[in-house]
Amino acid sequence: MIRVAIANQKGGVGKTTTAINIATAMAATGWRVLLIDLDPQGNASTGIGITGDQRTSSSYDLLVDGLPLSNCVITSKIPGLDVVPATVDLSGAEIELVSVENRTDRLSRALASETGYDICFIDCPPSLGLLTLNALAAADTLLVPLQCEFFALEGLSQLLRTVEQVQQRFNPDLGIIGVALTMFDRRNRLTDLVSDDVRSCLGALVFETVIPRNVRLSEAPSHGLPALVYDHACAGSRAYMALARELITRLPERRKAA
Repeated sequence: MIRVAIANQKGGVGKTTTAINIATAMAATGWRVLLIDLDPQGNASTGIGITGDQRTSSSYDLLVDGLPLSNCVITSKIPGLDVVPATVDLSGAEIELVSVENRTDRLSRALASETGYDICFIDCPPSLGLLTLNALAAADTLLVPLQCEFFALEGLSQLLRTVEQVQQRFNPDLGIIGVALTMFDRRNRLTDLVSDDVRSCLGALVFETVIPRNVRLSEAPSHGLPALVYDHACAGSRAYMALARELITRLPERRKAA
């Protein structure tokens, strides 16, 4: 199972929207997909249509209580896509894990024996605390959504430093599979400037596909649906399908789904 963390410590850059829709797009192309919600706000779970009543076990139980992964997985309405939901209890996990031995390896250990999926996406909270460190320690690679504005560039440099530290201390095999430019607005000159800056600094690491500002992407979560299901023909949905195809080309050949 390929493990992809979706992280950026800056909030509002499209992490959860990317996690929901890229996971749905991969499932639509025949992959067996697991989505783990590590954000205490639980927006990825809500956006997939997992209600509060369904979240009897969650990523909190997985990390803090050591509950087996199979006990925490919920089958979503999307064929081929299962979810480990998040609850507000997860907000206390940072404190509870501080005194736990090997506290950064909890997620990695939970996923160690899982072979029922082709790929796992981990939606991280907008911080670089223990939850995100668990995701980075467990992941094979990192997908970074980056909003096309100036402050997002500052956050990116901090994230890259954190990745380097994680490689040195916890996960030497962690790589970055790509940076996805989100909330792209061609009418805004700053958007083009930020995009040019990112591409000049990171080169081929930046995905060619950009995710546009799109009202349908914002509306879909309120219906408990990924945008690809809510309106598969909208510009945002088409962009996420294109991003998924581009992502697949970057995955190791030996680990791609048949």
